[in-house]
Amino acid sequence: MKVIAAVKRVVDYNVNVRVKADQSGVDIGNVKMSMNPFDEIAVEAAVRLKEQGAATEVVAVSCGTAQSQETLRTALAIGADRGVLVQTDTALQPLAVAKLLRAVVQKEAPALVILGKQAIDDDACQTGQMLAALLGWPQATNASAIEISGGNVRVTREVDGGLEVLELTLPAIVTADLRLNEPRYVTLPNIMKAKKKPVDIETPEALGVDPVSRLETLRVQEPPARAPGVRVADVAALVDKLKNEAKVI
Repeated sequence: MKVIAAVKRVVDYNVNVRVKADQSGVDIGNVKMSMNPFDEIAVEAAVRLKEQGAATEVVAVSCGTAQSQETLRTALAIGADRGVLVQTDTALQPLAVAKLLRAVVQKEAPALVILGKQAIDDDACQTGQMLAALLGWPQATNASAIEISGGNVRVTREVDGGLEVLELTLPAIVTADLRLNEPRYVTLPNIMKAKKKPVDIETPEALGVDPVSRLETLRVQEPPARAPGVRVADVAALVDKLKNEAKVI
């Protein structure tokens, strides 16, 4: 069974991002970039399926600039067998990424696609759902456990009332949540091995996908500064403030 793990290159989660002076976007000049943490969990899940014998090949796929090869090399160091980069300098939005991934999926014919539930740069939380809709495949989002059984995948996900268990017929789309696993530490020997693993380069034109966005960003701005907190003497004082100052109760 072939598994595709989709990964995105984003600003590292330790970086305090800043808005550009002209408010056209986020300043990423000279900023450390890394793999989207949720996608890293997805890659780890795919590699574990291979180690368990449930998968035979793990293919890491990324869409973006040439620098996204660095992110793919990280996925290869975790344990993916090979990479595919859909290279474009166009700013991609979730629907364009979903269409590009659909084209790669139709070419690679995997039984399972795993990707992060969302990217930490835009928090759109849309790509997995859109990809499932475009392919007409079943989907399970926010997975906290994945188990392959025959031609099905059993997915556990956290919901407001506790845990929900879904059983999907393969092929299927699964998006990873934080509780799915803890990605392994990437060792230097595996980083060196990853440099020798193949990465195929595709383009949107070759895949027959127009990645141009239909949405326009008018302005990006910093969130308003939070007011400092205050200590209250007791619960009665807290309730009084919530009722008469915040007016939320």
